[in-house]
Amino acid sequence: MTTTSNNKPPLSRDALRDVNELALWAGQMLLQHGAETARIEQSVHRIGTGLGCDWLDVLVSPNGLLVTSNSGGEFRTRLRRVTHTGVNMAVLDEISHLTHRIERGEMNRFEVRAELERIDQLTRNYNRWLVAVMVGLACAAFSQLAGGDTAAFFVTLTASGAAMLARQEMLHRDFNYLLNVTLTAFVAGLIASAGAMFKLSTTPDAALASSVLLLVPGVPLINAAEDLIKGHMVIGVVRGLTGVLISLGIALGLLLAMSLMGAGTL
Repeated sequence: MTTTSNNKPPLSRDALRDVNELALWAGQMLLQHGAETARIEQSVHRIGTGLGCDWLDVLVSPNGLLVTSNSGGEFRTRLRRVTHTGVNMAVLDEISHLTHRIERGEMNRFEVRAELERIDQLTRNYNRWLVAVMVGLACAAFSQLAGGDTAAFFVTLTASGAAMLARQEMLHRDFNYLLNVTLTAFVAGLIASAGAMFKLSTTPDAALASSVLLLVPGVPLINAAEDLIKGHMVIGVVRGLTGVLISLGIALGLLLAMSLMGAGTL
């Protein structure tokens, strides 16, 4: 993405380097927390030009971000890697508000740095136990939509809640993401299969299918579709493949759990 402007006073070398770093930092957080490619490019460009750059070139890849900023004939290029990705809408919302404030000329680069530091340190709005309970209730509710009985509701609630706690613990310990998905599905499938093995429910399939809904890769697949439609082919294909691998991890975890518990023969 390139936009030029000849009406701005040129930035000093230090200021240009700082603005480049700030725009890149914001883009890194957007990529890391689940933003689509077009939004990342747009936000990085708006932050850079809002802080005085003439134009920016932005290249988004699945594992990093490259930004070149220009002012008065001087340019700076910088790369940042993204080592892990996830979904945090609170961070995306905060950066969106920040971008609009910069566009309106309400913030200088020193205030922007302080605000990015605050956003980077944001904690989750809810504690892990509440998240596990609400995820369990959501999955259990879906089991009812899938035709499950009352026993399936409670089996799903227990299985998906326990799986969410296991997933949070593995994320905290920096487990490989795909291994995390497989093990989380294994925990959910193990408990749901136990419900089937002990004949707790007459609809064990509903409990098994619903207990792993917390792992469905909705955001990666939606972003993949949007990226492909908007012409970001490489990152779109990678995100789509990531969604497929996550789905395979879910299937593998469930298969291992069902085989261990003998659920397939019940």
